[in-house]
Amino acid sequence: MSEFWLISAPGDKENLQALERMNTVTSKSNLSYNTKFTIPDFKVGTLDSLVGLSDELGKLDTFAESLIKRMAQSVVEVMEDAKGKVQENLLANGVDLTSFVTHFEWDMAKYPAKQPLLTVVDTIAKQLAQIETDLKSRTATYNTLKMNLENLEKKSMGNLFTRTLCDIVSKDDFVLDSEYLITLLVIVPKPSYTQWQKTYESLSDMVVPRSTKLIAEDNEGGLFTVTLFRKVIDDFKTKAKENKFTVREFYYDEKEIKREREEMSRLLSDKKQQYGPLLRWLKVNFSEAFIAWIHIKALRVFVESVLRYGLPVNFQAVLLQPHKKSSTKRLREVLNSIFKHLDEVAAASILDASVEIPGLQFNNQDYFPYVYFHIDLSLLD
Repeated sequence: MSEFWLISAPGDKENLQALERMNTVTSKSNLSYNTKFTIPDFKVGTLDSLVGLSDELGKLDTFAESLIKRMAQSVVEVMEDAKGKVQENLLANGVDLTSFVTHFEWDMAKYPAKQPLLTVVDTIAKQLAQIETDLKSRTATYNTLKMNLENLEKKSMGNLFTRTLCDIVSKDDFVLDSEYLITLLVIVPKPSYTQWQKTYESLSDMVVPRSTKLIAEDNEGGLFTVTLFRKVIDDFKTKAKENKFTVREFYYDEKEIKREREEMSRLLSDKKQQYGPLLRWLKVNFSEAFIAWIHIKALRVFVESVLRYGLPVNFQAVLLQPHKKSSTKRLREVLNSIFKHLDEVAAASILDASVEIPGLQFNNQDYFPYVYFHIDLSLLD
């Protein structure tokens, strides 16, 4: 499963023994794979500042998760012709996401633990905000280009009644620059080809004999040319309609046809040129955003552990990976049973501090006697 539970318990002897019991029970019952999750010691500051920071980290966690989901979706959209290779582009520090989480190490160079917690959080928040700004700008440019290209491509689809004819007709199909003559395009149903050949010359006066030619077909019919005198256009259209032949409104304009073809070529070229740089940017910055997100999870565990278990800082964080979805209920029961003694400690802490600790909700099925956060990588599949 690509789901993780990040928990913590106090680091005293009694609770370290409880963690050992948890590891033993979950291993024997094949409920989860557990590993220590190392979090550095940060400059704590005041408890009041931690309460405010807890709220800020909760919002930042939600924002980071939303951002990496959007970035993953952008990779899917950009790799439209190679969706089977999407996952190999969604990496963190060059490794798959599960490996990164299970082997997490705090990045001291990027987020120095010696700095005040507020500074570390602010650094991450600014980094993610910049990534989001760049994501919006880069994807907007690419998506506009993609949409314009799709609109042009749609013109080449559909039936003969609606699609563009610029890629079908040629200059040789028309009588051009004539004061008296004009070439029309007529859509004829397939069952009526013979009728057309027999009757088109007599649909109106002044139709040029033997001037029809089939230049394109689709599943429903064919596109025929016919040349006639300009002054009988309206009469010819009326008679054609009566015989269920449809005159397609089209006048050959070489400049317009050339412009449309050049526009298609330009858009295809621009999309190809932007594809590589955009995909590289997404890969690099998805990795950066994901790494930042897991650091946020670590910060949340630290802050909530201090708020719940008190000072001096002394707790142990553990990462659990449930083996299967069906075992999560049993795993939750095991954890709640092993750590139920923390209930009284947590409750007393709330009363003593006279503060509301985020994440502690009594008489609620979402309440856990230990610090708990959820990491769900399946949302990125």
